[in-house]
Formats: sequence, C-alpha cells, structure tokens
Amino acid sequence: MSSDAPPPYFNISPDAALEALGGSTDTEGFAQIAEACAQGRRDLAARGLDAEGGKSLRLFSTWEITKYLIPVASAHFRRVLRQNPDLPQGRSETEGGAKWFTLDEVLRLRAHFGAEGSKAKEYLPYRPAGAPAKIVAVANFKGGVGKTSTCAHLAMSAALDGYKVLMVDLDSQGSMTSIFGGQVEDEWQTVFPLLARHYAQTLQIDNQRRLDRGDTPLPLDETLSEALKIGTGDVIQKTHWPNIDLIGAQLNLYWSEFQIPVWRMQSRGWKLWDALTDVLEADGVLHDYDLIFVDTPPALGYLTINGLSAADILLVPLGASFLEFDSTGRFFDMLHATFSSIEEGENTAARALGRPEMGFEWDAVRAIITRYDGGQQAEMAGLIQAYLGKTLSPYRQDFTALIGQAGEQVSGIYEADYRDFNRDTYARGRATFDETYAAFKRLLLGIWRRDELSAREAAE
Repeated sequence: MSSDAPPPYFNISPDAALEALGGSTDTEGFAQIAEACAQGRRDLAARGLDAEGGKSLRLFSTWEITKYLIPVASAHFRRVLRQNPDLPQGRSETEGGAKWFTLDEVLRLRAHFGAEGSKAKEYLPYRPAGAPAKIVAVANFKGGVGKTSTCAHLAMSAALDGYKVLMVDLDSQGSMTSIFGGQVEDEWQTVFPLLARHYAQTLQIDNQRRLDRGDTPLPLDETLSEALKIGTGDVIQKTHWPNIDLIGAQLNLYWSEFQIPVWRMQSRGWKLWDALTDVLEADGVLHDYDLIFVDTPPALGYLTINGLSAADILLVPLGASFLEFDSTGRFFDMLHATFSSIEEGENTAARALGRPEMGFEWDAVRAIITRYDGGQQAEMAGLIQAYLGKTLSPYRQDFTALIGQAGEQVSGIYEADYRDFNRDTYARGRATFDETYAAFKRLLLGIWRRDELSAREAAE
C-alpha cells in the first residue's frame, strides 16, 4: 500500500457495505454455523484417523528410542535385541533400513532394560511404592495461553517417559478430547455422572438423617438414580496411546454448571469441591495411574473448582504480555477469594460444632510462560519472573514452526513424524516441550520424594 493512500476505514460506501452484508441471522442460523464447524472438525480430525476411524499413533525409530526414550547406546540396543529374540524386533520399511517400533513395544523394551539393565541408569520412571497418583490441573481463565496444548504435551511427555496417564477433560469445548481422538456422545460419558453420583450418595446420607428425625426424605430423581450405577471405569476410554486413557468432554457437560448449584441448594452439606477427588479415590483410580492431568475450562466455574480442589499440582500457563500477566494476577486473586470463602464457610460451622477445621493445600503451584518469543518478549518475561519469583517455572516454552504445524494437524508434537520436518525444526520444536516436561518432572519427583521421606519419618 502506498504511503500516500488513505487508511482503509476511510471512504467506505454504505451501499457497497450493504451489498456485502448479506442477510440477518436468526436462532436457526447458529445451528447452521455450528454444523459447518462440526463438519470442518470432522474433516480435519479425519486427517489423523486410521482405517477404522480412530486415531493411530506413529512408530518410533531406533534412533529416536535411544536418543529420547531409553537411555542406551544404539549399538547396545541392537545387540540386546539380537540376544533376546523374544523381545520386539521392530520392522523395517526397506531392506536393511532402520527399525521402527510401536510405543507399546517401546514400553516392553523399557521394562526389559529396567529389569535386566544397569542399575545406574534410569530406565523406569520414579514413583514411590504405594504412592497414589498425582493429580495435575492446568488452568487459567485467560484464553489462548496454550492451556490445553501444555496439558496434552505434558501428558504425552510423561507417557513417553513410561508413566501411565489419565486425562480428564472438564472443558465442554472438548479440545483435549479431540487431541486424543475421544468419542463422547453425551454428558453421560463425561465426569457429569461421577459428580452426580457423589451428590446422590450425599443425598442418601441426608435422607437417612431426615428419616431418623421423622422428616420426609428428598426423592432421588431419574438422573441421580442412574448416576449411582456408574463408576469411573465406565466413563474412561482408551486412546491411541497405549498408556494414556481419557475421560472426555462434549458440549452437554456445560449443563453441570447449571445443575450443580441446584444440588447445592437442595443439600447444603454437599462438599462439591471434594466430589472429583472422592470418586477417583473410591473407584481405585488413584492407584491405577501414575499421573492424572485435568484440563479445566477457561472460567472459574463449578467444574474448574472441582478440578483445582482435586489437584495436587496446579500449573497456570500465561503469555509474556502485560494483558496476560494482568489477567493471570486476577485469576490468582479470584482463586484466593473462592477457596478462602469455602474454607471460611466450612470452618465457621466446624468451630461451632467443635470439629477440626479444613484447609485447601497444593503440593506446588507454578506459572509457565508459553508461546514465548525471545526476540520480542524477553524484557516482559524478565519482569514477570521478578514479580513471581519461584512461582514462575524457570523454563519459557518457545513457539516454533513445529508447534503451529502440529496444531493444524489436530495432534501433538510428540505425535509428529520427524521425517516430515526439517531435522533442526523438529529438534527445536521438540526441545521446548522436553524442557517444559523436565521442569515439571523435577517438580513431580521432588514432591514424591518429600512425600516418601515424610511417610518414612512418620513410620519411625
């Protein structure tokens, strides 16, 4: 555009604008737009689907396994395979070409090296014996900060590291569910029936007290009666990752935000913030998995409160900009107001009854700078670091070309075949998430070690 040209918002003809406008939109128009988007999602998601209509995970080469997954030299890796023909041998795409393995085969190989290999090497991921899974919530009510992407890539990193992972999608937009190829028909395949079951069990206890007092019990409606029959295992689905399972989400899950306050009005004693934790513990899920990642909605509603109160670790992604820093500060302010209000309400009653007071506690809370551009945001990132101190994770997650390409393909970076990219592009794109996972893993192992030492000290 010529420097002498007027700005584009000058000299706009109302008649030309009217001609380009099109008709008005009624309520039915929303359905047409939604269907167009749904068709687009199906078409885009289908690019990553296999012949049966499900997502499939790519293979991993010997080079990739020995560089990123199992700490062993390539020559020794091949020698071990020759000496143990019962182990997965991989497959070659060409005569004498590189060997490729499924992740399930990689996990079997990791287990073999863990049992038979050098004890000086970390073949198997650390987790104290008997320790329950750690629940990790990723949250921020600011959109576009890489919340779902960070959550998904941390889960994939942990899975590649050998951990067994459960994803819990609390966001009715279902982006996490799409990444892992989940199929969710209605709210009964989400966390909704688990929350409903927890409320129904509370109502049953309340009703027994009413009967004991001679009062009329409150009826359990069809929804609550049906929810009492559903366990966590009924809503967990397998994904194309052998060691990542999913509790998915879809649009109807949002109705929980309207139903939960109705239940709270009916039973003031229902501790909704304990619902998710109690159900996962009661159903043995905390011992079936090593890590449970919870992707929360971009709002501080009832579902987010459930996810945050269940969490042992809270991660808050944000961009290195003033607006995102400001929004994140307000998010923490709202967290304080919300959880201190719950504590005050509970403890006022506890003090009156002479019962122990309650308090929320998290093993760790960390903010993570995502989508970082060192050339443009270094100064702002430094200021954020100065204000947040140790609350801010030391590693800043760069935005690279690989991140953008992976997003376009409805997949994660770790699902991308490195042969589809320039080797340097792949290495840079992967490195930024490897570093993010390394920072998270140091946090996780420190927490587990602290728990382990505390339990040992208590036993002595």
